Amino acid sequence: MIRTLMCATLLALTVTGCSSTDVVRAPLDVTIGQQLIDLKEAHTNGALSLSEYNDQRRRLINSVK
Repeated sequence: MIRTLMCATLLALTVTGCSSTDVVRAPLDVTIGQQLIDLKEAHTNGALSLSEYNDQRRRLINSVK
């Protein structure tokens, strides 16, 4: 019983120690222009619908303002 309780406590402490609210982002060396080109290619190749393309394009452009 004590062994099970100790294992459960250790597991709980391990799991809670892994959580974080920080967002880690890799540095981007891609220009906005290249991202727009990539979006257009994704739409042309059928990976994005027209509405998805327009939404992502608008978000990308607005992120620069």
